Amino acid sequence: MFRHHDNSRSAEALRLVSVSKTYGTPGHPESRTTALDNVSLSLAAGTFTAVMGPSGSGKSTLLQCAAGLDSPDNGVVVVDGAQMAGRTEAQLTKFRRERIGFIFQQYNLLDTLTVLQNVTLPLRTAGKRPRPGHAEHILTQVGLGNRLDALPSQLSGGQRQRVAVARALVTNPSVIFGDEPTGALDTRSAKNVLELLRETVRNFGQTVVMVTHDPVAASYADSVLFLADGRLAGQLHQPTPSAVAERMAHLGDASLAATAASQDRTLVGV
Repeated sequence: MFRHHDNSRSAEALRLVSVSKTYGTPGHPESRTTALDNVSLSLAAGTFTAVMGPSGSGKSTLLQCAAGLDSPDNGVVVVDGAQMAGRTEAQLTKFRRERIGFIFQQYNLLDTLTVLQNVTLPLRTAGKRPRPGHAEHILTQVGLGNRLDALPSQLSGGQRQRVAVARALVTNPSVIFGDEPTGALDTRSAKNVLELLRETVRNFGQTVVMVTHDPVAASYADSVLFLADGRLAGQLHQPTPSAVAERMAHLGDASLAATAASQDRTLVGV
């Protein structure tokens, strides 16, 4: 389908070691908010991981720090065996272009570009010439091989998100990060996109990390990481919608979330 797994890659796609991030004004403790509190985790290559937690739990900050969109105050982020720290902004931009793919809730497609042009944009931005037929092949596999010249306005929401998936895949990234990738879709379109993501993982060795609030979406992943108050609060393997919903209900209670964080943190491979 998209590509064969690259055997030269690290067996570990993503690693965070003691990552912390605080927002607010230095010198004004009342304004400080700890978004991530000493988070460590390890995700193997070729896995599909959902990240969930109550509002304000730190899941979006976790994605941003892991993807190099924000810098942690402390700790280390390693993608495909390479650390992000110590790079200039230009080097970090190049690193993201080569190793990281993104899928956003609102698609982030350029309205004036065709489907094919949107998909090849990451390659052109990086100064690379698309391999003949490569993007077309990916679009065919996501079910849009007959819409190469269409504009985003001519597509449904589900089709636009499949364009976004193809765009994320075109550079053969080490990790694809999805920020609520099905949040704006109807149930059927969401199911199609989630099955597509799962297929890229199971059949072709892609690694996907997806932030979501939806237990049904999370159930498509191999495992779910839960956050509460900026800390890891457990992990659920082979998740079902009901099991995810039950865990989230517990995390809605602050005292239960604190207990889960202290007892379950060891569940995550470090």
